[in-house]
Amino acid sequence: MAEPQIITLDKIGSSELGYITIAEAQKNIPFDIQRVYWTYFTPQDVTRGGHAHRNLQQVIFAVSGTITFNTEDKAGNKNNFVLDHPTKGLYIPKLVWRDIQFSHNAVLLCLASELYDENDYFRDFEEFKNY
Repeated sequence: MAEPQIITLDKIGSSELGYITIAEAQKNIPFDIQRVYWTYFTPQDVTRGGHAHRNLQQVIFAVSGTITFNTEDKAGNKNNFVLDHPTKGLYIPKLVWRDIQFSHNAVLLCLASELYDENDYFRDFEEFKNY
């Protein structure tokens, strides 16, 4: 089973002109991208996430600010990941629970392998662990 892991994408440019980072399906992103979304203006004292997915894979970036992920897979393996640079993405395979904390003004960008489907979500941790 795949594990959550940091993926670092290349940047092109210079400090004088700015930078660009490119994500490409099946090249530096390990799946075909079916959906892109972003979250922003999340208060620092709010924990988001609190779910896992049956089939969805994601690569998530903090394009601004810092975002911290606590993950746990079905075998009980726990990890902590800090996204603090726009070239650093977190690959989250299917069947991984996550809780997310945002710094002030953080912006999360997600590349997802599937279209939105509420039936793909586990929103109850015990149901996830017993799946």
